[in-house]
Amino acid sequence: MTLARDERIFLIVLLVNLAVALVYLLAGVLFLVPAHAAAAGEEKGEALYDNRRTYLLRFLVMVLCPVIGPLFFFMGQLFYLLVFWRDVDLADVIFSKERVRTRMKADEERERDIIPLEEAILVNEKKDLRMVMMNVIKEDIRNSLASITLALDSEDSEASHYAAAVLSDELNKFRLYVQRLWRQIQEEEPGETECEEILLDYMDNILRQRIFSDHEQRKFVNILTESAESLYGKDPSRLTLERYEEVCLRALEVKEFDRASKWCGRMKEQFPEELPSYTCRLKLSFARQDREDFFETLEALKRSNVVIDNETLELIRIFS
Repeated sequence: MTLARDERIFLIVLLVNLAVALVYLLAGVLFLVPAHAAAAGEEKGEALYDNRRTYLLRFLVMVLCPVIGPLFFFMGQLFYLLVFWRDVDLADVIFSKERVRTRMKADEERERDIIPLEEAILVNEKKDLRMVMMNVIKEDIRNSLASITLALDSEDSEASHYAAAVLSDELNKFRLYVQRLWRQIQEEEPGETECEEILLDYMDNILRQRIFSDHEQRKFVNILTESAESLYGKDPSRLTLERYEEVCLRALEVKEFDRASKWCGRMKEQFPEELPSYTCRLKLSFARQDREDFFETLEALKRSNVVIDNETLELIRIFS
């Protein structure tokens, strides 16, 4: 049986196409893939390259689409070499988001249903209380722990269960994290202050809500003040005005008057003309019932050039 001329040409094209596809597959699997893998192992970071599966899929496309398949991949590679023959220089490109303002449309239906958790507990409407509890749990709840504590006494057992579960989980996280950071502080080098700064900022956010028992609150305040003492011994300049204030106020809350007095004095030395330096001393004198020191500090505040907030201004009006 003899083949016609067109059939012979067709078979020759198929055989040549198959040969090209086989050469491409073997070259990729046996040489190119191992070479790319070795090069990627020597360089840091991730490197993208074609794997064996990619070459097998391309081989199948070339076999099923004679001539067109090999030409497609050849032209694609040629286009890549001509256009992307060198790395892009991003030295002058700035990926800054300073001038980007993201505007998100408000969820009006959800906003209408949101009420403060304290009001939901006071009204004791089960549907509202449960909805508010679920909305609070979905967000960052570290600033809402004091409000969640109020839900423990709710008549709605489901809401109180939510509150108990959330509080137990968050407080356990707090205890474990504080213990871990406190151990790291003991193992720090003399000049390291990172753990103290992290611990001071983290603990105050929780302790100011007064959600622990008196004994446990006092225990954590002691850790807070000891961390501040460690930071003060290493580098007093790392103690910001806010950190001084938080240490003074937390010590006052557990009636550690001597410790609070020491930190008030240090804050006065480092930040003599700042409002918290006066207000902390006023609160300390009031708690100690030291009338003379209270009015002396109050007069010093009135004579100073410190900008006074509304709360302090009302205090001055009351005692003047």
